[in-house]
Amino acid sequence: MCPLKSAELTEVVVVAGYGALAEVYEWLISEARLTPAEFAASFDDVIRLLPSNARVLDSSCGIGQLAVGLAGLGMRVVATDASAAMVRRTEELAEELGASLRTVRADWDELTDHFDDASFDMVFCVGNSLHHAEGARGRLAALESMSRLLRPGGRLVLTSRTWELVRAGGSRLDIGDQLVRRNGRDALVIYRWEIAPHWEQEHHIEIAVAQVKADGSVLVRSELLSCWPYRYDELGSELHSVGLRVEKSTFDPQVEGYMVVATKE
Repeated sequence: MCPLKSAELTEVVVVAGYGALAEVYEWLISEARLTPAEFAASFDDVIRLLPSNARVLDSSCGIGQLAVGLAGLGMRVVATDASAAMVRRTEELAEELGASLRTVRADWDELTDHFDDASFDMVFCVGNSLHHAEGARGRLAALESMSRLLRPGGRLVLTSRTWELVRAGGSRLDIGDQLVRRNGRDALVIYRWEIAPHWEQEHHIEIAVAQVKADGSVLVRSELLSCWPYRYDELGSELHSVGLRVEKSTFDPQVEGYMVVATKE
């Protein structure tokens, strides 16, 4: 499958598994969540439920804003991600800001190889990441791993795209209507959706960040990512099946994304 291209581009970088996007992930994060403090503050409602010196796992840490933000609040933080490039960027951000945390490269189904059951007060799985688990079986295994790591009464905090809306939109190309500025550099963000005929089939998202360089040339970093969508009701049933009770949900079928907070019973 060909990445997004243009005759005017000077270079196109395509790497699998967030290897390329890790270098430009800032352009995919909203302005309101750019700093670690801002990212953590966006979860104030659930963070305030934690005990002092809580042990927290960010199980899809990305480039580290949330993990570093939580560490800045005095929490004992472990940051994991399936992408080695994402883990590296998290380590770099922690070092830059003097934050103390532990990092591990691990997929969800590998978490229990690294941590004991009931090790954490809260587990975060944010950034619309759960859809990368392969199908219902992979998703259930991921949720089971995260549930096992929670102490009784601990909470899983999960954010998700509203896949009912995504699928209703069909296969399409979404091009940003303006340049996004990060660290004094401008880029255009493009999403290309490949929507399969049936829910249970593998879908694809190609994400491209076209960075405009000072000399007017353009550098594109692009990745084609596999995803397996799920209905909100399915997610609720799967959480229940792994011993988690939905305590709070912001799901609205007309809104692009939502957060679920589920408690370990």
